[in-house]
Amino acid sequence: MTHSTTEVVVGGAVLALALGFAVYAGQVVGLGGTGSGYPLSASFRSAQGVNLGTDVRLAGVKVGAVTGIDLDTESFRARTTFTLRDSVTIPDDSSVVISSEGLLGGNYVEILPGASAFNYEAGDEVLDTQGAVSLISLLMKFVSGDGGQ
Repeated sequence: MTHSTTEVVVGGAVLALALGFAVYAGQVVGLGGTGSGYPLSASFRSAQGVNLGTDVRLAGVKVGAVTGIDLDTESFRARTTFTLRDSVTIPDDSSVVISSEGLLGGNYVEILPGASAFNYEAGDEVLDTQGAVSLISLLMKFVSGDGGQ
């Protein structure tokens, strides 16, 4: 019986550690939070490298996350929905760009703020967008000598 008490205590500690790790991982990914924020959407010619949970950044600071990606079958564009923190207001002449963290890094959604006095409201669509740039296609243009035309 002396071993069973020790085993229960160690098992409980392992379970508590696993639960703590799960909560921490959820907060890092953005799943756990308070749920506050407002949704915006944007459509891109190419949303390559963007997945659910991808960071939305403003001036390099994470202000939200991508919450949905669907194909618009009429325009054949990737319609992306993302949620921003309530404390962040975006002027309605801002643009949204899919940027790369580097050659080996992933992509993120970047907001380039405008100067309008009016802000986007919950559910609005950002019309000024730029999709992901394929590094492979840029390299192929450079190698083939078609980069200047």
